[in-house]
Amino acid sequence: MRTTLVSAFPGTGKTHYCKTDLSFLPVTWAVDIDSSTFDKKDFPNNYIEHIKNNIGNVVYQFISSHEDVRTALVNNCLMFTLVYPDISLKEEYIERYKNRGSSEEFIKLISENWDEWITQLTKQDYCKHIVLKKGEFISDVIDLHSDN
Repeated sequence: MRTTLVSAFPGTGKTHYCKTDLSFLPVTWAVDIDSSTFDKKDFPNNYIEHIKNNIGNVVYQFISSHEDVRTALVNNCLMFTLVYPDISLKEEYIERYKNRGSSEEFIKLISENWDEWITQLTKQDYCKHIVLKKGEFISDVIDLHSDN
């Protein structure tokens, strides 16, 4: 089975996509690998090893878009698709974070770093880019029924 790694910015719909009921499929379709659950002492090495261990067992792995993770993906020759919002959508994403119950600290962190982080994503090499438009989520750009 071919596995596609999707490195996606917060609020793009990774978790929602993975909660879609696809039990009718004969394969595990998608997993959301939350980087915050991994021990920071060996991060991102432990995170990358977990990703590698899932290759071939799932169609889509949704993973962090943090710079250290993207660098580790490139260093490990792991091709990935990078999904992030257009830089003009800051207010829409702040509203998404509020609606999903994100902490004030998280919202402030994203808000203060928005332009820098989105600009970094646009400059990322060695990956495919998908830039989400107003109102779009991962489910709008990745077909649930494709053979990927």
